Amino acid sequence: DTIKELFEIIPGDGEQLLERDASQCRRCAVVGNSGNLRQSQYGQDIDAHDFVLRMNRAPTAGFESDVGSKTTHHLVYPESFRDLAENVSMIVIPFKTLDLRWIVSALTTGTINFTYVPVPRKIKVKRDKILVYHPVFIKYVYDHWLQNHGRYPSTGILSVIFALHLCDEVDVYGFGADSNGNWHHYWENNASGGAFRKTMVHDGDFESNITLTLASIDKIRFFKGR
Repeated sequence: DTIKELFEIIPGDGEQLLERDASQCRRCAVVGNSGNLRQSQYGQDIDAHDFVLRMNRAPTAGFESDVGSKTTHHLVYPESFRDLAENVSMIVIPFKTLDLRWIVSALTTGTINFTYVPVPRKIKVKRDKILVYHPVFIKYVYDHWLQNHGRYPSTGILSVIFALHLCDEVDVYGFGADSNGNWHHYWENNASGGAFRKTMVHDGDFESNITLTLASIDKIRFFKGR
């Protein structure tokens, strides 16, 4: 019933992701949120890609030289939503049925303003710019790529595997710890930024090994930052 209601509100047509000239190479940048992006000077290289995927609360303003300014797709869940430019596609990762109900509510009645934390009651996103990451694909990533490590996949690894299925070339930036071993975001100094390593909600070390292995066999290019 939730799915039916959802696709009465949004078009549910992701075919524009697949439509392209077969003679062209689609280059995609997956930009994580690691503090290793600071002083990396990756911005111009990131913006040169056809698709630039970002995630959660990641800002670009004030960090353009390191992370770029271009965004084509932004992956979020309700609790990590941030306002996006009109030309950016929002890809919602539904970890629970309530996340799908939130999309409907946020575009119509605005009745849902709390899940396990406060969430936006209303969002300003064009309906044809909303895509939904299929729950079956999340399970595929968890079972086949993560081999059931952690409680569920992080937004980061879901973005990388999404890009692998969508793009001819995948360049990955802003993943993992910085050169001092700190897990934190490039836009803040957060002492608890790596707390998930203790809670095991996500198995960051296992996910990191996946990206490094993909890089070692030339399936992606991995940019380590600083």
